[in-house]
Amino acid sequence: MRHCLNIAWKDLKTEFRTKQMLNSMLLFALLVVIIFSFAFGPYPENIDQLAPGMLWVAFTFAGMLGLSRSFASEKENGCLDGLKLCPVDRSDIYVGKVMSNTVLMFIMVMVTVPVFIVLFDYSIPDPLRLIFVIVLGTLGFVFVGTLLSALTVNVRARELLLPVILFPVILPVIISAVLATGEVLSGINDIWAEVRILGTYGAIFFIVSLLIFEYVIED
Repeated sequence: MRHCLNIAWKDLKTEFRTKQMLNSMLLFALLVVIIFSFAFGPYPENIDQLAPGMLWVAFTFAGMLGLSRSFASEKENGCLDGLKLCPVDRSDIYVGKVMSNTVLMFIMVMVTVPVFIVLFDYSIPDPLRLIFVIVLGTLGFVFVGTLLSALTVNVRARELLLPVILFPVILPVIISAVLATGEVLSGINDIWAEVRILGTYGAIFFIVSLLIFEYVIED
């Protein structure tokens, strides 16, 4: 775990110096929410049905910008070969990247949700359950996205290829997260079917990623 934390800290320290990924993610997510606010008006009657889609469109597309740069920056600066030469298990690199990507995603989410609440003058009926759903959905998204980002890092058109192969794979996560978010915002208590899908999907992909990451990151 110390190796994973060191890799995550290195990534976050570099990112907070330049803020390239974080600024892009925040600007994109806020732009999506603002566009939706102009499209639907400040007080739409069916906001409970619109909110889940708006939020997860902002989360996934903004997160895509960060994931696409997760390994690309290492490749461009020649640091990826250095990481592979480190005397640590290759899965430690994956876990460290997952940690740093998760922190950036959570920062983006913590900024986007309050802006959404202010622009639409909306009150969340059960914030704790909403946070729980967002955390599970975000983790599933990061687990898969980090693995596929490493898979496409050596491809010249990786920014185009990553969304093409990522969205079909994370479709169960997005659908379950949107449905669970809609049920929470509508005051429905029974969200455990979607939560089980999110938890199972995330756990399976995390374990699989740990097992195959050393082969994925090879040239």
